[in-house]
Amino acid sequence: MIIDIHAHFTAPEALYAYKANLLASRGWGRGRLKLSDEAIVAALHQPVHGGTSHLQQLEEVGTDMQIISPRPYQLMHSEKPEIVVRRYTEACNDLTAAQCRLFPKNFLGMASLPQSMDVSPKAWVEELERCVKEYGFVGCLLNTDPNENTAPEPPGLSSEFWYPVYEKLCALDVPALIHGAGCRASRYSYTLNFILEESIAVFQLAESRVFKDFPKLKIIISHGGGAIPYQIGRFLAGRSKREGSESFLDGLRKLYFDSSLYTKDALEMLFRWATPERCMFGTERPGAGTAKDPETGKWMDDTAPLIESISWLSAADKKKIFSENAKQVFNLKL
Repeated sequence: MIIDIHAHFTAPEALYAYKANLLASRGWGRGRLKLSDEAIVAALHQPVHGGTSHLQQLEEVGTDMQIISPRPYQLMHSEKPEIVVRRYTEACNDLTAAQCRLFPKNFLGMASLPQSMDVSPKAWVEELERCVKEYGFVGCLLNTDPNENTAPEPPGLSSEFWYPVYEKLCALDVPALIHGAGCRASRYSYTLNFILEESIAVFQLAESRVFKDFPKLKIIISHGGGAIPYQIGRFLAGRSKREGSESFLDGLRKLYFDSSLYTKDALEMLFRWATPERCMFGTERPGAGTAKDPETGKWMDDTAPLIESISWLSAADKKKIFSENAKQVFNLKL
């Protein structure tokens, strides 16, 4: 079985029209978005990202189940007033739930949180509880920079600012997938921002006491841990200079990682440092990697064959990566 833990929904255009109206009105007079089942089904049968439809692409690469969430770069957490963020988050989560209801054999839900910095994280987790208890969602996205590169800089993930989120994740026994969202920087794109934020998250959490305070907390880092596996020597060296401190690897291996990487070299590095026990299959397909390699003609985000080709991974290792770790972390009864 192949479970893709990192995927985003394919939405009807009406969702983005609703978003535009929220922004134009600043949320005044805007209630909940209502989408018909027909519109939702039609979107999932339309060609996307240069390939076939979302559902066809899963069949083509042999994915049995996807855990879907809203597309993070659209989430506009820094918009004001807070009601704009909240209304759009609710609309996205309602759409995710509808897709899971309509295609229960294909999709499981992952919530977005209304991460406006104008309210306490205690307000964010009300939406998480709604999605888990009412919709049966199995996790949530967590954006490390809700201000989207605007001032002030948010507290790091080691700060007690985030503890209400960690407390609720533990109480509900669901994981968070660390994933950046929008980016208002002029020097780089939101795609690079994802990698930067994920790298910062790994460093902060591996260096913190978060897992001492929350031993049951489950945190997954998107995109293979950002740049950390590639730069790990710097962090191993830095930690080794401190007498009596645990290895950086010990901190790293308290986290989980997805395999949303599109080269064999990168995948091997992730599995070597994080170990197969802490890695789960993820692709974002259809999404950023849905492009054909000009040299091979193969889809770059069809990564299951790349993982299968890594000779030093055992059959048991591959089973953990493709499905068993996800079943355990997300409490899946499949």
